[in-house]
Amino acid sequence: MRIGPHVIAPAVILAPMAGVTDKPFRQLCKQLGAGLAVSEMTSADPRLWGTRKSRQRMDHLGEPAPISVQIAGHDPALLAQAARANVEHGAQVIDINMGCPAKKVCNVWAGSALLQDEAQVARILDAVVRAVEVPVTLKIRTGWNRDNRNGVSIARIAQDCGIAALAVHGRTRADLYNGEAEYETIAAIRQAITIPLIANGDIDSPHKARAVLDATGADAIMIGRAAQGRPWIFGEIAHYLATGTLLPPTSPSEVRDILLGHLDALYAFHGEVQGVRIARKHLGWYAKDRPENAAFRSVANRAESATEQLRLTRDYFDALAAGVAHEFAAAA
Repeated sequence: MRIGPHVIAPAVILAPMAGVTDKPFRQLCKQLGAGLAVSEMTSADPRLWGTRKSRQRMDHLGEPAPISVQIAGHDPALLAQAARANVEHGAQVIDINMGCPAKKVCNVWAGSALLQDEAQVARILDAVVRAVEVPVTLKIRTGWNRDNRNGVSIARIAQDCGIAALAVHGRTRADLYNGEAEYETIAAIRQAITIPLIANGDIDSPHKARAVLDATGADAIMIGRAAQGRPWIFGEIAHYLATGTLLPPTSPSEVRDILLGHLDALYAFHGEVQGVRIARKHLGWYAKDRPENAAFRSVANRAESATEQLRLTRDYFDALAAGVAHEFAAAA
């Protein structure tokens, strides 16, 4: 799969997720097999670019190429300006957010709210594509609600405006993240356009990835929530798609080493205080699906320093590897 001049290999992509896909997480997912990792969305409002959070979102130093940055807003001129600014800060692909279902985003007529106004969609896409020389991609949902699944129409507009690739989440805005994703609309979009198509929604295993690719005819898949606490899912899926065989499960000691590296990267990038705070949600995601994990999450969330967080993490996963996690839980 190609996005402009960039070969995306493997064709397994980390979805943009607000508060999740910061630089440390993107780099980790790329190291573990993602062919592309899209940044969390950056506002098109230039008044917000001076904040610490926005400056961090524009920091791509040392990040493996291609660097994809998502922008969000509703004004074509501001989105074009945001695209240019992010290219100046290293973006090699600009992604436009028309998929976010969050109320605070939709209430300002951004994200998936834009799917209600196809003329405005065309104006935005045309303005951003004309503003930059790098490829521009688009992420959408299948429509605004189940009575208005206009994903095919939006896809045709995107192709006509010069969008280089389209990602589609198999839910409407009204669905939020409820129920199961549907892939019939994505398959219909595949029949309507020739640009690269990325399928997204509920892809949480190698077998599901293969099934979604077969059902939709998409060129790539995009993983979001299933990568939280399981960033090695990209390598698992890429291996299965290439060979038809499954990799062995990631061992507790391997998870420990991945997580400790992730924590160190969070502290280095965000600073210790903020890094410890951000790490708590990741620790909860890594430590799931085992009965002993509730105790670990409880003590890890109380850790106030990087040293304490690292020690607790190392002790817990060492106990898991040794088969004595119940002792850790009892002590906690």
